[in-house]
Amino acid sequence: MSEIAIKSKAPREPLFSKKNKKLITDPLTDNNPVTIQVLGICSALAITVQVSQGVVMGLSVIFVTVMGNLLISLLRNVIPSKIRIIVQLVVAASLVIIVNEVLKAYLPDISEKLSVFVGLIITNCIIMGRFEAFAMANKPWPSVLDGFGNGLGYAGLLVLVAIFRELFGSGTLGGIPIFGNSLPGEESGLYAMGYANNNMMILPPMALVIVGCIIWVQRSRNKSLQESH
Repeated sequence: MSEIAIKSKAPREPLFSKKNKKLITDPLTDNNPVTIQVLGICSALAITVQVSQGVVMGLSVIFVTVMGNLLISLLRNVIPSKIRIIVQLVVAASLVIIVNEVLKAYLPDISEKLSVFVGLIITNCIIMGRFEAFAMANKPWPSVLDGFGNGLGYAGLLVLVAIFRELFGSGTLGGIPIFGNSLPGEESGLYAMGYANNNMMILPPMALVIVGCIIWVQRSRNKSLQESH
């Protein structure tokens, strides 16, 4: 009885303890899933032509990582080891189907632009990596925070890349003209002074260049990420 009493009086870890907060903050900087772990690169190159596409894809991945981590964590003690990857894929596929149907119903234009890349969320290494490496070994709440942190780190990178590509490739942000009117005969703002959109920015190789520049800046600011020779 005394042991039970001692255990019941043991302080519970705060929901947002320092350890739990790091699950959210680390993927934003020092352990970003794209720039540090080099995962999810394909969608970062393909769908970041417009900020709206980056935001929608980012929110979709956040939903899948959070809910997927939660479900896998809740089931971790009953999932047979031999079929755990199959179960993880089923969970990911089910959540992606929900996301895809919601996008088709409420955001059909963006859904069409994202095309197959929504479906490819199922095979996103970030998601399967978090399921296997974290959710299978941790309780539900930390798993939710880990999923949110990694999803947010991925989404933030997509939006950042999309800002550069849309701004300098199309002269807009979120479809809103920033540099003025670029219609022939009606030029205004920077276009009236001779500015022209850089069409290379909307090509996939430029997304890779931008991601590379972000990685360079991130590693140059953090000595712990620099390789020793």
